[in-house]
Amino acid sequence: MPDFPPLFRGLDCTGHDPVTAAVAAGRAGDDPGLVTYDLAADQLRAAILFAPEMPIDRAAIMLPLCAVGFQNALGVIGPPVLAIHLGWNGTIWVNGGRCGGLSMHAPSGDGVPDWLVIGLRVALWPRDGEGGDTPDETALYAEGCADVAAPDLLEAWVRHSLSWLDTWDHHGVVDLHRDWTGLAHGMNEPVTFAGRSGTFVGMDENFGALLKEADTTALVPLTALRKDTP
Repeated sequence: MPDFPPLFRGLDCTGHDPVTAAVAAGRAGDDPGLVTYDLAADQLRAAILFAPEMPIDRAAIMLPLCAVGFQNALGVIGPPVLAIHLGWNGTIWVNGGRCGGLSMHAPSGDGVPDWLVIGLRVALWPRDGEGGDTPDETALYAEGCADVAAPDLLEAWVRHSLSWLDTWDHHGVVDLHRDWTGLAHGMNEPVTFAGRSGTFVGMDENFGALLKEADTTALVPLTALRKDTP
């Protein structure tokens, strides 16, 4: 069983979607700190239930926060030559290939959400065995991470995300903004985020994506990535 920090508790969802379980717990009024997970042979799926005390436009920062937490976790327990980058839309890139991603779920509305769930999916083993059918996708074990145990990675993700939560609470977004920018995938390249296309040129103070479109720059807020259902 994974061992989580104080105030966090685990729920094994083997064979079922952890995000669905965490969203159901949030809707039922369960306490925050619930970590749902499914540690299958080919992928790690997990979710963390939060209870924000601020409007969704600020609480949405939990998506990049947990993404940096994952990068830190894999960076510590994975091989030293591993290149881990993060897409603004939650995609996780390992050695240049898509290896999973994070998602954000919260009820609709602009006020303080009753609950917020961050989901995580990480490919451990290529879907086609060798990876040749999907050359732009990869999996941890295909990238030299055979010694990375899924329970250890899950524990480390929760710990590092908690550490970043504490940093954000005490020091604001400056450190998180700096570290995320250093890990960004697709910067200064054509991208499509939440149905909007342009050149990804940076982020505002709330982690909204700035996309340059011809002679204008459009802002895509983090809340555009919110889903109210799994």
